[in-house]
Amino acid sequence: RLSDVPWKEGDDIDLKPHSVRSKIRARIFFSYTSNQISCGQREIIRFLVQHKMVDVIVTTAGGIEEDIIKCFEPTFMGDFKLKGRELRKKGINRIGNLLVPNMNYCKFEDWIVPLIEQMHD
Repeated sequence: RLSDVPWKEGDDIDLKPHSVRSKIRARIFFSYTSNQISCGQREIIRFLVQHKMVDVIVTTAGGIEEDIIKCFEPTFMGDFKLKGRELRKKGINRIGNLLVPNMNYCKFEDWIVPLIEQMHD
């Protein structure tokens, strides 16, 4: 809200009266792609929402399969600095700082493939 920001010299003179400023509101839209959550930005996004710094969030459902996978089996907290190549040799995938065993993906595929086949038929 413009009324929350003090008028200062150099601003539009028509916006100086508090009565005018209190009527001017802006909605802050925050849009992001799903990879922002898995790449480590989720805490920043949480902070913005928790402190009411955004009014509307628009996001994709691109990472919905990762959310579903987390429902089947545990996903573990790791570190962004872990080497993906070394983890992969051990059958572990890294999504940002999250560690997901290969078996979790297999269980997801076992669940989703029949649904897709049913929709296709």
